[in-house]
Amino acid sequence: MARLKALPLLVAAPLLLSGCLVRTAVGVAGDVAEGAVNVTGAAVGAVVPDGKKDKKKKDDKDDD
Repeated sequence: MARLKALPLLVAAPLLLSGCLVRTAVGVAGDVAEGAVNVTGAAVGAVVPDGKKDKKKKDDKDDD
């Protein structure tokens, strides 16, 4: 008799928890994408010279 009471719970549990699984998967995918964007931005910032510093040096030379 106890098995019959547990059967609906066993059938319903995966259906109810699937939403949690999807939400977690989407959250992890978003975090990975955000990390990739941050790394790419840092890499581009390291490779491309900063225009503000170059402009400041140019302005200092004009003052002389």
